[in-house]
Formats: sequence, C-alpha cells, structure tokens
Amino acid sequence: MKKIILLLFLLLFNRGMEVSAQGTFSSFERAKRHPIIYDRPAPDFFEGALLGNGAMGVVVTTRPDAVVFYFGHNNVWDIRIAENNQEKIGTFKYVFSQVKAIPDTLTVLTQNPWYLEYSNMAAENYGKPYPRPFPCGSVLLGFDRRNVEIIGHRLDISNGLCEVYLLTKAQKKLTLQIFTDMTNDQLWFSLVNEHGDPCDNIFDRVRVIPDPSTPKEFPMTKPEEELSKGILSFRQSLPHSEPEKYDITKGHPKDRAFRLITALNCLLEKRSRINWDGNKQEMETLEAGIKKKIGFTGCISLKEGLNTDVAFDLPEMEIPQSKKFQASIQKSQQIWKEYWNKSGVKLNDQFLERMWYQNLYFLNCATKKEATTPGLFANWSYNNIGTAWHGDYHMNYNTQQPFWVTFSSNHLEKNLPYVNLIERLIPVSRHWAKEYYELPGAYFLHSAYPVDMTMNAYPVPTWGWEIAETPWAVQGLWWHYLYSGDTGFLKERAFIPIKAAVEFLVAYMKRPEASGPQWNDDKFHIFPTVPPELYGLRPGFKYNYDCNADLSLTKFVFKAFIEATRVLKLEKSEKKLLGDVKMILSRFPEYPTAISKRYGKVLVSVPEEHDQVVYNVPNSLFTVFPGEDHGLHSDKETYEILKNTFLNQQNEGGNDLVFSNLQSARIGMLDLERFKRQVNYCLLPNGTTSDRVMQVHGRYNDLTPYGYMDKMGIWFENFALPVVVNECLMQSYDGTIRLFPNWQMDKDAEFHNLRATGAFLVSAALKKGKVNEIKVTSEVGGVLKIILPWKNGGTVSTGKGRKVFSSPIIEMLTIKDETIIFQP
Repeated sequence: MKKIILLLFLLLFNRGMEVSAQGTFSSFERAKRHPIIYDRPAPDFFEGALLGNGAMGVVVTTRPDAVVFYFGHNNVWDIRIAENNQEKIGTFKYVFSQVKAIPDTLTVLTQNPWYLEYSNMAAENYGKPYPRPFPCGSVLLGFDRRNVEIIGHRLDISNGLCEVYLLTKAQKKLTLQIFTDMTNDQLWFSLVNEHGDPCDNIFDRVRVIPDPSTPKEFPMTKPEEELSKGILSFRQSLPHSEPEKYDITKGHPKDRAFRLITALNCLLEKRSRINWDGNKQEMETLEAGIKKKIGFTGCISLKEGLNTDVAFDLPEMEIPQSKKFQASIQKSQQIWKEYWNKSGVKLNDQFLERMWYQNLYFLNCATKKEATTPGLFANWSYNNIGTAWHGDYHMNYNTQQPFWVTFSSNHLEKNLPYVNLIERLIPVSRHWAKEYYELPGAYFLHSAYPVDMTMNAYPVPTWGWEIAETPWAVQGLWWHYLYSGDTGFLKERAFIPIKAAVEFLVAYMKRPEASGPQWNDDKFHIFPTVPPELYGLRPGFKYNYDCNADLSLTKFVFKAFIEATRVLKLEKSEKKLLGDVKMILSRFPEYPTAISKRYGKVLVSVPEEHDQVVYNVPNSLFTVFPGEDHGLHSDKETYEILKNTFLNQQNEGGNDLVFSNLQSARIGMLDLERFKRQVNYCLLPNGTTSDRVMQVHGRYNDLTPYGYMDKMGIWFENFALPVVVNECLMQSYDGTIRLFPNWQMDKDAEFHNLRATGAFLVSAALKKGKVNEIKVTSEVGGVLKIILPWKNGGTVSTGKGRKVFSSPIIEMLTIKDETIIFQP
C-alpha cells in the first residue's frame, strides 16, 4: 500500500512539475506586448527602428518621401592603427621616477614641461581618426509624395519585424515589412496590403549610397549596376596600414573589404528629371528608377571579410521572391522564440517590464559569439555616428557593463563575445606587462580595438595607469563559471586569463614602492593607480593609491583564483602564486572612508578624499558592485556604512544609469520610481537610452549640454538595464538566493528562469503580497542555499519526496537536472 501511495505521489508530483515548468507563461508572447511605435516619419538616425542579428545592424528611418536603411557590422572596421613613438614611451620605472621627481606643489602634472610633452606624445596615436567602426552604406527607397504618405512605423521586438505604414492617395493602407535574417547578413523587405497580400508597388526609385565618411585615401569604391536584374552594389576595400605606409597598388595581405548588394524583384532603369535650376539631370551612379509591378520584394546582403575573400566582381544573385522572404522570416522568428523563452518577467509595472524586454531585444540585435565583440556603439553607424572615442573598448566599465545582464537573464551565450575579446587581448596585455611594467602576467589596457595591436593604444599615465582595469577585465570570465557551473569553461577559457591578471597584480603589489616602512604599516598597497574617471595622475601621487575600485576588484579576483585552483585541483602546481595571494590578502589595505557631517562614516573612492566628491563612475559603492565584497549579506555595522554611503553619494550622470542603480538594488535601497524617472529622462525615440548628465560640480558645468552624448551613437552599455530589475527580483551574488530583495511586496511580480550562481534556474511569483511557490532547477548539482520568503519555513518537494523545514534559511545538496519546488 505504501508503495502505491508513493507511486501516486511521484506521478502527481512529476505532473505538477510539468505544469509548473510549462504553465501559461510565454516570454515570447510577453515581448510581443511591448512594440516600439512611432506615429510619424522618423528621418533622424536616432528615431529609426533598430534591427540586427548580432553581427549586422540596420537602422530603418522614414522620410516623408522615402524609407532609408543604414547598415553597420561588428566585423567591419577601419582597421588602420597608429603605433608610433614606442621607443619614446619608455618603461613604467622610467616614467614613475620622472613623475615622482615633479614637485607636489603643482596644481596638475601638466604644469611640468616634461610631463606635458610626454603626455602629448603618448596620446598622439589615440588622436588619429582610426581605428573605428566603419559604416557599410545606406539604401534608399523613394516614392512620389503626391501619391503616398508615410504614417509611421512599428517594431515588434518579439520577432524583429519592422512595419512601415504608408497611405496611398486612394486611402489604401500599405505596409512595408522589414526584418534582418538571424543567420545571414541580409535585410529582407516586402510590400503588402492591409490583408497581408502582395500589392501594386508604390516605390519609384532606389539608391545605394556609400558612407560619406569614407576617407579619400581609401581605394576607390567599386560601384556596380545590373539594371535588368534589379541589382545595385558597391564594394569597399579597407586598408590595413596607415596612408604613409600603405601601397595602394599592392595592398596588404591583411586588408579587409565589404560589399553591399541590393537586389529587387523589379527591373530598374535610368531616368532623368529637370532640376531646380531648370537643367536636365540624370540619375547618379547607384541610383535607378523602379519599374512598377504587382508584388515588391527585396533583399540587401552584406558580405565582409578579408579583401581576398570578398569577391571583386559582383556575384550571381537570385531574384528575391516572396517565398524566400517567408522562409527567412519563419526561421528567424523561431530563433527569436528560442531566445525569449530562456527567461522572462511579468511585472505589475508596465514601464519596467517594457524596459526589460526592449533592452534584451537590443542586446540580441547587437552581439553574438560568431561576430567581433561590439564596441561602445555596437553595430549601428553612419557617417561619424558611432565613432566617438574610436567606438573602442574602454575597460573601466563601458566594455564590461552590457554583459552584466547576460548572467541573471539566463543568456550566457551572450557573454561569449566578451570572453572572445579577453582572449584576443591576452597577447598584447602580456606584452605590455613584460615590456612596459617589466612584470609577469598580463596588464589589460585602458583602451583597445579589434585590430592588430602590439602596444597600449593609450599609454598616457593620466588614465593609462588604472590598475583596476586588469582584475575588472577578467571578472566576467569568473562570473561565467559561477553562473554556469561549467568546469570545462573554467579550465579551458577562464583560468589562464584570470591567472595572468593575478600574476601581474601580485608582482605589482610586491614592488618595494608599494610596501615597506614608508607606508607606516605592514600592508601591500596598490600604488600608483588612478580612480576610474576621477583626478587622473596627481602631483605627489595624492589620490593615486588604494582606490576603492582597485582594492575591491583585486580582492575579488584573488578570491576567484583561490577558488578556481581548488575546483580544478591545481593547488600543488600553483602553490607559490597561491601563497603570495593569501599573504597579500592577509595584509590587505582597508577600504577608504571619510566622515560625513550629515550621514556619518561613508566609503569614498580613495584615501584622503572628502565626502562631497561628485563622481562620474559611482566609485564609492564599488565594494557592493562590482566588487561583491559587501551587500545584503554584510554585518550590521558594515551595512550601516553602505546605507550612509548610498545616501551621501553624488553621481554626475554620463556613466551611472545602470551602474549606480544596480549598486543600490544590491543593498535593497533602490527607489524604483526614481529609477524609472531617470531611465525616462535618458530615453531616446528609438527605445534606447543615452548617457545623460545629471548634475554639475564634477567634470560638468552649467554650460554643459546635458544631452551631449545623445547623438554620439547607440549606447551599447545601457542594454544592461534589465539586470537592475533582475537584482530587484532575485539576488545570488554570494551563493545564497534571495527573492524580491528590492521589490514592493504589494506589487505583483513574476519571473521565470532567472539564473543564479551555482547554475540554478529560479522561478517565482509574488501575488497579493505573497509568494506561493518557488521553482529551482539545478543544472549541474551541488549545494543550494536559499532564503525562503516565509518566516516559518516551508516544504521542499523533489523527485525523492517532500520535506518540511521550520527555518526560512535552507541549505541542501542537489543533483544534476533536479527540479525543486518550495511552498509555504
């Protein structure tokens, strides 16, 4: 009888698991609720709809007389690089001795003639207009405004389908459907009537336009027209070397190229018109009239790669057909469904839910492991849009931030482009550590590019000496292991870069200048260094040691290294380095603090700093995030300091939209309404957010245009906004899962398959102030630690049976692929 009852229980339990796992929730359907709609023409680059497949990016803009597509690609860069003055830059020891000799009575180091000259020399390479993302041209579809009117557009983020709405003179509603193929670098479009059927074509001309920023010294663009086949195309070579070193007739084996091909299912023809001064004007090269026909379908393809791999002559092209359009959109929609259904949220807050889905849509458009890691502005560019700061990799938060969202959102595949980048940077980082610092390991550079590099792109000590960037660079690799539990990844891809960073940091902190009697203590200090985006290098090295960012991130990577050697069973082979790490941790400096008259003891960015500093990067709470040394797990005294610091901090904007609010959520102090207002303030018409200024008294003043960064490009880093919501719903940074730690209990919220450290997928729902069920799936097995939202504990059901726990704090061993249900 007992066996029968047990069997019935297991059958019912497994059935319940199936229902719970499948349920009625669909993230794909939830995403469909949050389209980006524009109810008028959108002629500006930042008004247009953003499309992409993780490699190619397209901006769809609409003028009153045309639809224009702007193309970019993560793999397409102006790959030229200046690496001059290598012999003049010298070594760290040389520069350090020179700076040390400068009197500390100066206001800034550049008042010293030697330092001014050295800084200008060291910055010379970065002053070149290259490398940079290279725009891949645009395509225009024009129409007669007397016959057709643009009404607006709608972007369905669930499947990447953009619909441009048009109204004919006869009041017929037409739709131009547009989407990017998710596996091929192609943009498809088709014109349909209000019933979704092919209709009379209303477009009368097409024009392909190479980017206006193409340097004059580049090899000439090769335009090609096959009017009888409906094809316009151009090919652009991208030289490997600087102009003075490049032989345009011979080229270089590493030259790259791309080709943009527009193919329509209509015949094309050259036409003329009478221009404004009364003269006959023929159509431009790569411009043609479109012959009318029923059914208008087109496909624009982007080919890129080495110059030798991109065909010099126009390849044979198939005529775009409606069937191929439909096949591509169905395949792409399935890819989008798989993407969305990895995780999802359902919130009783439409603004936050919309923000969550729309930014994860942008993330999927912007990056994938098969393409080059996006720079500051991802894969959308035109003319000089997307070229500020070379559109490069800034390693003092900008490069890391967009990938923060990948972990808890259960999109680890989206972190792989970052892993690829770190692996790419290892050789030049090792080289710089050896040749410049004369130390082992790897020193990760302040600025980097996805091109051939042999030296630091920005070796100016003012910002080039930010030590925190080295542990920060490898942190995302350790997180990837923590959230995936993938020991194969740890061994094959994460351990070597982490060890290289640790080798450098240990050697740097063991230098005689960084410890000894001159410090009046027995600590190993991080000196010299520079706080992120603050002070620069100072006379007398004031504010240039033991920065909060350096200490918290170095401690993080040291602890990660210790744990990695344990997991991989490398304690013996790494005995010496482990010994050094543990010794330094035992004599580690304290985090810098100051006393606020209003709030008491607070954390600050660097020793000797006062409490009223206006930060650009939110330095004072680095111990919370990304350092993860402090948080909700901290003791009462430490938490009080965190609270004081939160209340006291001043951040000027520009770099804090995700960063600062994530820190606040981590300590349960984020005001979600205020957060929403800040996001709304930074919101652009295309649904993305800019980096906007918030206040003066830091680097900004009363004459600073507060939206000066709006037009620089599409800010890739802010696609991490969903991580702020995730951390409000669930946290697991210290290995313990906490539910709804920064969420109002009277606001309904539901989340599915958010990923926790330890490789646990967690789902829970808060309804009418109560959590009635929590589901956890263990992907790799191991110990699960969770704090239940019920004071009197709860029940735990697994395939082995049901247990009752009287305490809300649970620690239990799980097995691989096991699902656990918690109930009150």
